[in-house]
Amino acid sequence: MGRNVIVLSVVSFFTDVSSEMIYPLLPVFLSVVLHASASAIGVVEGAAESTAALLKLASGWWSDRVRRRKPLVVAGYALASLARPLIAVTQNVAQVVAIRVSDRVGKGIRTSPRDALIADSVDPAIRGRAFGFHRASDHAGAVVGPLLAFAILRWEHVPLRHVFWLAAIPGVIAVIVLVVAARDVPREPAASRRATPERASGAPLGGRFWAVLGVLFLFTLGNSTDAFLLLRATQLGVPAALAPILWAMLHVVKSASSTPGGALSDRIGRKPLIVAGWLLYGVVYLLFGRATAAWEAWALFAVYGVYFGLTEGVEKALVTDLVPATRRGAAFGWYNLAIGLGAFPASLLFGVIWDRAGARAAFTFGALLALIAATGMALVAPARRVRSPA
Repeated sequence: MGRNVIVLSVVSFFTDVSSEMIYPLLPVFLSVVLHASASAIGVVEGAAESTAALLKLASGWWSDRVRRRKPLVVAGYALASLARPLIAVTQNVAQVVAIRVSDRVGKGIRTSPRDALIADSVDPAIRGRAFGFHRASDHAGAVVGPLLAFAILRWEHVPLRHVFWLAAIPGVIAVIVLVVAARDVPREPAASRRATPERASGAPLGGRFWAVLGVLFLFTLGNSTDAFLLLRATQLGVPAALAPILWAMLHVVKSASSTPGGALSDRIGRKPLIVAGWLLYGVVYLLFGRATAAWEAWALFAVYGVYFGLTEGVEKALVTDLVPATRRGAAFGWYNLAIGLGAFPASLLFGVIWDRAGARAAFTFGALLALIAATGMALVAPARRVRSPA
């Protein structure tokens, strides 16, 4: 699989342990401790993701212009690890927004260069498996994080704010591993690239890439923050104390399905996996809006995890397939920008629909957009896996 893929997977594991000690508790913290509404939760998550999206484009573009991607990756992980635990000292929603935005700024700086570094580090024949393995490790951390939070809350009986402080420890471990073990992949000097116009960093990304990106943005408009799923689960009778366990179960399924999903896309192509995943997402959302019991929330969360296994790593492999090697950073920047810019209106609109028309209407809206987007992806994505131009 390669040194960098393994190292970056370990880094993502510890980062997600840190992040997911906080994330499943955040909706409860906002609604119970800070008395925030569903719309306010949508603002918090949407603003955080959209801010990160702009930086993902800039950092990806810059990593194509220079010979090293690692410094941007390190800076992004370090900033997020410092900012994230500060939620422990917040007293109002505005302060939570500021901390979440700072956390996401770190993610914005690191994500596109990291994904481009993974693509630089593996053979094209195993791109899907490499991205799937990275996502599996990321989700494994998201299993451990909530379980740690649950254990601390259940057996140590500490306040939520103390859990947020403890989340700093795995974040620091992630940064140390990254600094010590990751390696930049040698690439052509900028002067050499300028001497060959067709390989220059300004080479076009291609019409197919932009068409796929447009469909991804459409899907994102119906893909609101998962904080609403946790909120819905509590409405259906899942106790707040079990929210970390529910979240951990979701990530067990994500982790177990990501590597097989990515590997399968290496064999049969990216499109079938993405279309199937989006259709599954639509069904899960439709049923979430109509659920009436706690056991349904548990079942739907488990099925929801399969959607991630079918799509997350596969979408990134598709992006790599469609663009020149010299534009991978920029391509991932645009990919992450589309997802991030769609996150704010998606979460805000979902929250407003929930507040005004109820959870059923909000989840139905998300399901409808998933169906439309799946149809669009079936039309614009290449039928078979293709190699990106060198």
